[in-house]
Amino acid sequence: MDATTRDGTAETLHHGAGKQAPPAIALTIAGSDSGGGAGIQADLKAFSALGVYGASAITAITAQNTRAVTHIHDIPLDVVAGQIAAVLDDLDVAAVKIGMLSSPEIVETVAEALATYKGPVVLDPVMVAKSGAQLLRDEAVAAVRDILVPRATLVTPNLPEAALLLGEEPATDLAAAERQGRALAALGPAVLMKGGHAQGAVCTDLLIAGDLPSVALKALRLDTKNTHGTGCTLSAAIAAGLAKGADLAQAVREAHAYLHGAIACADELRVGSGHGPVHHFYRQWGRQ
Repeated sequence: MDATTRDGTAETLHHGAGKQAPPAIALTIAGSDSGGGAGIQADLKAFSALGVYGASAITAITAQNTRAVTHIHDIPLDVVAGQIAAVLDDLDVAAVKIGMLSSPEIVETVAEALATYKGPVVLDPVMVAKSGAQLLRDEAVAAVRDILVPRATLVTPNLPEAALLLGEEPATDLAAAERQGRALAALGPAVLMKGGHAQGAVCTDLLIAGDLPSVALKALRLDTKNTHGTGCTLSAAIAAGLAKGADLAQAVREAHAYLHGAIACADELRVGSGHGPVHHFYRQWGRQ
């Protein structure tokens, strides 16, 4: 079969020659970010950058850019459930990432749609956008804690999100962060307590799984305002690693390193005038 290249010449495409195994598939269930830096868009970019085929189920449409979220429109419950069912019915989904779920009804709908799914589930309890806009209604917090947290393989809250789930004040040191992480882990999942909201030159995330000692993942704090979508990107990258067969600790370590690089190269993008996105494809077309 011949195809035409950009300069008009023909090249032959050999189908079937040197076949590779199909890519792993991950499903993201989250809101849409019209600015492209967070939500479904960030998840699909992270999946692709890490060699995983991404499928999606959109729970809400937001009108947002790097400065603000101006509108949030929840997708009808039957459409949310229908998207998830359609994907799981046909695609061999190896991992699921859950992001923005703005109402208790959507939380319940997603839980029901995943009731028979047996693969790993990474839950990012998205509550507030980088611009400060609240994305999770107050009445949905309890639903996330009671319904989805016990269902998840891994929960990835930042310090304010963990505190909100527990009805406490945000942790101000590693000891408090570990205590809150273990309180969430007591509900069933492993927990990655993200330290991006803490102070200090070093950012420390804590991976807490069962009764095992916590694992600290440290990185130098980078001086950039372009951190839009970091939480979405990290949880999606972890889901991508799990989809490819990594164990939880390995998937978290590799995702942590990937995100650090994406933040380090974020200023290259120069997208928007507010909190710009991280550079998901820095390994493919970032700084050489």
